[in-house]
Amino acid sequence: MPAVRHASFAPHAAPDTRLLILGSLPGVRSLAEQQYYAHPTNQFWRLLGEVVGQPLADMPYDDRLAALREEKVGLWDVIRSAERHTSSDSLIREAEAHDLAALIADLPDLRMIAFNGGKAATIGRKQLPPLDRIAVVDLPSSSAANTIGFTAKRDRWQALRGAF
Repeated sequence: MPAVRHASFAPHAAPDTRLLILGSLPGVRSLAEQQYYAHPTNQFWRLLGEVVGQPLADMPYDDRLAALREEKVGLWDVIRSAERHTSSDSLIREAEAHDLAALIADLPDLRMIAFNGGKAATIGRKQLPPLDRIAVVDLPSSSAANTIGFTAKRDRWQALRGAF
């Protein structure tokens, strides 16, 4: 099956964002539904819900985004577009990165940047400008393909509380 070029979504971030979570590139299901972390086996909404103390996974998508905005959490991806024929980050080819520095410059209250998974961290860290007073955290991927288990992921994701 030939690789298809996919593009990511617009950032979900407001000027008062304190925590910016960056993934790699939306998967096939997310692209089809035009929703961040749409695949039901992806643990993103459960993990982040544990951090912010809200049942994000049980909410309709628009309510999730509203809750994140209220909590001052932003979402985006480090890859603007790339070729891939499945959702696996290991199959991403010809990646074109987003201009993270431009987004960060528009977030004066930003306290923490978190990368959701190794591919996001590898690509995203190269895009970061010099940061002053902004913590950078590498998280285990929320994808079900990362098999370390929910509890282990949750324990590592608790580091995000430092942004609040």
